[in-house]
Amino acid sequence: MYAVIKTGGKQYKVAAGDKLKVEQITAAVGQEVVFDQVLALGAGESLVLGTPLVPNATVKATVVAHGLHDKVRIFKMRRRKHYKKSQGHRQQYTELLFTAVGN
Repeated sequence: MYAVIKTGGKQYKVAAGDKLKVEQITAAVGQEVVFDQVLALGAGESLVLGTPLVPNATVKATVVAHGLHDKVRIFKMRRRKHYKKSQGHRQQYTELLFTAVGN
């Protein structure tokens, strides 16, 4: 069984036993997180689509770790104008282990 959930402004297809890095969630390591914004549920050939959400559907996950992604370098330059700007960014993430998918 799999589900499509919405978190951090993005959509993810998850199943029980999957590990996934999502936008940072304010939860302690080892804490269980319940996602109630389920957009679709599927099992084999059957698929239940929400309008926009599937009623009474939840997905449970356990927080494994928090961390930072690799640094992304931003460099802007205008030729012949003596303009250079360099910047870096490291996005925070939460790693989740999905334990239960369904109602």
